[in-house]
Amino acid sequence: MQTFFRNITALFMAFVVLLSTLSFSVDMHYCGDTLVDVAVNTDAATCGMEVMVETPLKTSITTSGCCTDQKVVVSGQDELNLGVNALSLDHQIFVTTFVYVYQNLIFETLPKAHIPFQEYSPPTLVSDYQVCYETFLI
Repeated sequence: MQTFFRNITALFMAFVVLLSTLSFSVDMHYCGDTLVDVAVNTDAATCGMEVMVETPLKTSITTSGCCTDQKVVVSGQDELNLGVNALSLDHQIFVTTFVYVYQNLIFETLPKAHIPFQEYSPPTLVSDYQVCYETFLI
């Protein structure tokens, strides 16, 4: 049961890291007050209402029409701080000493016990005597 909760917690923390580093942009195109198109990570399609005015001097002048574009950018975290550098010298010495001592522990093993009936197989039961003779322990 403990491994199940540990796996769920690890999965949850992986999603938290993923969502905190995720970046995306939402581009919206409005024609007047009406939302025409919404696009994620791309440019929104226009409605085709951009007005181009041709002047007699062969220069094109763009007039501001009823269309507007909005872009919302959500930027995630660029750098992850693992927190290992935040350890003081005393903590680093303690951790290295603890790891060194724990790796070099010598555990005494118990002698292997001989079990005489380990390879004994019980006889096969032909019938259940308690049920046949209706003798039950209470």
